[in-house]
Amino acid sequence: MTPGPHAGGFIHEGLFYRDREELLAGTVPFVLEGLAHDEPVLVATPADRLGMIRAGVGADDRVRYADMTQAGRNPGRIIPWVLQAFLDRHPGRRVRIIGEPVWPGRTEAEQPACAQHEALINLAFADRDLHILCPYDATRLPTGVLADAHRTHPVLVDAAGRRPSPHFAPTQVVAGHNKPLAAPDEPVALLRYDLGTLPEVRRFVTAYARDAALHPDRIADLQIAVTELATNSVAHASGGGMLHVWRTDEHLVCEVRDDGWLEDPLAGRLTPRHDGVGGRGLAIVHALCDLVLVHSTAAGTTVRLHMRREARPA
Repeated sequence: MTPGPHAGGFIHEGLFYRDREELLAGTVPFVLEGLAHDEPVLVATPADRLGMIRAGVGADDRVRYADMTQAGRNPGRIIPWVLQAFLDRHPGRRVRIIGEPVWPGRTEAEQPACAQHEALINLAFADRDLHILCPYDATRLPTGVLADAHRTHPVLVDAAGRRPSPHFAPTQVVAGHNKPLAAPDEPVALLRYDLGTLPEVRRFVTAYARDAALHPDRIADLQIAVTELATNSVAHASGGGMLHVWRTDEHLVCEVRDDGWLEDPLAGRLTPRHDGVGGRGLAIVHALCDLVLVHSTAAGTTVRLHMRREARPA
């Protein structure tokens, strides 16, 4: 594998590697080429891959490294709080990013959110001077994940070289994963809320979070996230909605339903504007939670939040 031609504008590539050597052959030259052109570089992969790439690149403080299992544990957090945040720190400059959003060990529930994330990158950064390379473990990831990667990256890279993806269709991926969320197997608690009962939402969530033994800081995060969603229901839906809460072995799950419609697929996926107008609520929710799943149509919206019961704050 060799780096692609140095060019401006937006480039989004999927790198399919089968072993350590192919990973390094695809990533290390990518980083070094960026440094040769004085481009800021971010490498965001799971920690074990970070170590390999860092060793291959050598010591250079112009490269920033981030453990994607922490920075991107919620796939909806990656565009605003990892990619856009790094890009915005370097205004007026071309930027290179290696981002590995899905790895062996991602849960089945997380994988559709990862695919939607990769598809939305093409919309979020279409007019930015940015080159993103997304590694995929071609031997250990499910075939469905790899198929989605072919549909979300306009350019594919592997040991055979670099080529356009004949299956590139990111809008179809976003729509295809906008499915009704499966009903939980566990017992569910229900609270209906409106403007007059918004304070009860916070008390309701707090009681179940304490019972699930969430860390106190995580309880505070969950309070903020659910309150943001409930407030959006009151302001932008028909004035209220329903809150469902249940507990699994790994997560406390809170689900907010209302009759509003999130028409913009990038809602909550971009860093909130500095003027504080619009887009803050769902972006905050993505920042605070471990996984956020959304199903939205003209008939209504469901947002499902997951908080790991054993996790400490990031």
